[in-house]
Amino acid sequence: MSVPAAGGGPDGPDVASPDDVGDGPAGTGGKPSGLRNPAAAVRGLGAGTLIIEAVVLLLAIQPIRLMGGQLSGAGVAVVVALAVWAVVVSGLMKRSWAWHAGTVLQVCLLLSGFLHWSLGALGVIFAATWGYATYVRRTILG
Repeated sequence: MSVPAAGGGPDGPDVASPDDVGDGPAGTGGKPSGLRNPAAAVRGLGAGTLIIEAVVLLLAIQPIRLMGGQLSGAGVAVVVALAVWAVVVSGLMKRSWAWHAGTVLQVCLLLSGFLHWSLGALGVIFAATWGYATYVRRTILG
């Protein structure tokens, strides 16, 4: 008879098996996520996505202006406002409406493509990223 390694069973380290965990996300009887705090993990995913978006938006201003972009002062103000909006919403991810505010932010970024095509391209990229984050949220939380 062999003795299991310290800190684990015969299958290796302590990992929650489907038999050890409850009914899955939100009591749906589905496959468990294996996360200790799924809601916090999903909030972190949403907040991280928005923070990265804010940084990319702020870093995009100067290259757009230098590479012949006709981004006016109003256009720069719109980009800065969108970046600030992303940071504020990322800090409010505990609120139930924050995910909807993030979706509206993505729509506004897509519409800013009328100011400059590269902002529209960023809007497509981050809308796809946000769509994936909401898909993960729906999958994990039910």
